[in-house]
Amino acid sequence: MAADTLQVGRLRNVARHWRPFAAFAAVFLLWLAAVRFEWVDPRFLPSPDAVAARAATEFTTGTLAFDISESLRRNLTGFAIGASTGLLLGLLLGFSRTAERIVGPTLLAFRQIALFAWVPLLSVWFGGADAGKIAFIALAGFQPVVINTWQGVRGLPPAYRELSDVLIFSRVDFVRLVALPGALPAIFTGLHAGLIYAWLATLGSELFLNVTPGIGGRLNEASQLFEMDLLFVGILILALIGLFYISSAHWLETRLLRRRTR
Repeated sequence: MAADTLQVGRLRNVARHWRPFAAFAAVFLLWLAAVRFEWVDPRFLPSPDAVAARAATEFTTGTLAFDISESLRRNLTGFAIGASTGLLLGLLLGFSRTAERIVGPTLLAFRQIALFAWVPLLSVWFGGADAGKIAFIALAGFQPVVINTWQGVRGLPPAYRELSDVLIFSRVDFVRLVALPGALPAIFTGLHAGLIYAWLATLGSELFLNVTPGIGGRLNEASQLFEMDLLFVGILILALIGLFYISSAHWLETRLLRRRTR
């Protein structure tokens, strides 16, 4: 009986790990069937072979690798600026009641403004080139990081402060040994969201601001020239990079939280 239970548990673990791949396989098989039986006009839905061939051509003789590097450069630069600023401001708001009373209401009011509503203002202030794009990406990464960091520090149980008083911790020791480890889950939630928002903003900035080298620029080009194979290549690359970001962030979070509990 115990062996059967153990076997069932192992099968469930395997199924849980393979479930996402099964979903991808189902979508791919549906794509193949739609092309094979012409459920969709071939002009609008290229075959996987055509998409793979176009990807190989773009990577070997085209500029797609350079476009990816440009998008990643803008994304990482903007996210680093926005996340670091959001983290510092969130910690200040969490630890300082005065800063919370002065800055908090304004920050919450700005949070109600849709992200893409900032595009016209940022394009006037910074232009439509790299500076404007990076400013927009930084804003996208800033908002979830500052809010989650602020709420994470402010939401620490009062028992943590009482314990630090009993142990006669200095304010620096309280922040380093108690507050930051206790707020890490909320901080990582904000960083996850900021990473996703920054990646979406990278694409949005390349689509809606001046056309410059980048994945968004290639998507614009593919749409205007009706090159559906290139359009699919760009969409798949965006999805793969997004998955890599999420997986890397989850791996880093798991390792750091595991260290915190040691």
